[in-house]
Amino acid sequence: MSAAQETPTPTPQGDLLSIQKLVVEYPGRVRKRKKFRVLHEVDLRIAPGETVGLVGESGSGKSTIGRAVLGLAPIASGEIRFDGRSIVNLKPKERRALSRDIQVVFQDPYTSLNPAMTVNDILTEPLLVTGSTRTEADARVRDLLDQVQLPANSGNRYAKEFSGGQRQRIAIARALCRDPRLIVCDEAVSALDLTTQARVLELFTEIRERTGVALLFITHDLDVVKHISQRVAVMRDGRILETGPTASVIEDPQHAYTRALLLAAPVANPAVQAKRRTERRRFLEAQTESITAVR
Repeated sequence: MSAAQETPTPTPQGDLLSIQKLVVEYPGRVRKRKKFRVLHEVDLRIAPGETVGLVGESGSGKSTIGRAVLGLAPIASGEIRFDGRSIVNLKPKERRALSRDIQVVFQDPYTSLNPAMTVNDILTEPLLVTGSTRTEADARVRDLLDQVQLPANSGNRYAKEFSGGQRQRIAIARALCRDPRLIVCDEAVSALDLTTQARVLELFTEIRERTGVALLFITHDLDVVKHISQRVAVMRDGRILETGPTASVIEDPQHAYTRALLLAAPVANPAVQAKRRTERRRFLEAQTESITAVR
């Protein structure tokens, strides 16, 4: 049974990542203007080796959670703990040390890789900076290319010479360089076509099963979540509305917004698709009427 955000279950001991009552606010654009709150007392947890899908429409705040974990969002209050240790307000040196354990794969494989560097350079740079010898780094690069299912000679080429799916595999290899314990995947497959998406999702699953790395998989697509995550959290307007095992949330959603997201997912049958559009439109109209009545 899914649980609403308003009554979160106690955080079990031993979670790799624990987010409790997290509030993120950005300053107003005009001086003395009230701050804009993006996250409203969000709770989320990830166990070691677990994939948690964080799903919601654009502007729901899901990417802000990822940015907060990475130390890139202004935290007004609340707590983020990694392996039992608070990672809020870390000093730059402490944040750099934490990057060994927490890595990220961004949405756009075309802009997240330096076009002036070969794949070898992209992958060896973080290894050499942290003390590996050139021989050790070269061996590690060969292993990483094998892990992400790219040819061994890929290291001598530039990122611009690869397809979108191949570039995302390079980005995944870069994230794996230092054997992280958690990877934040921020819309990591949304820029890819459906066939490539499926292959990259399979790769993420294989890597998680082989290495034990945990994944925070941020996406707007419940169908993606269904194929990769053990648990899912559904977001809207900076709040988590529903959490639970993925199968439970998808097969028996408890919140109307989750049902609306499911109705938005495309299906091959035109008649079913038309029915879904009608049901979703009615839901959105009802939501608008409810908001208007409150005002």
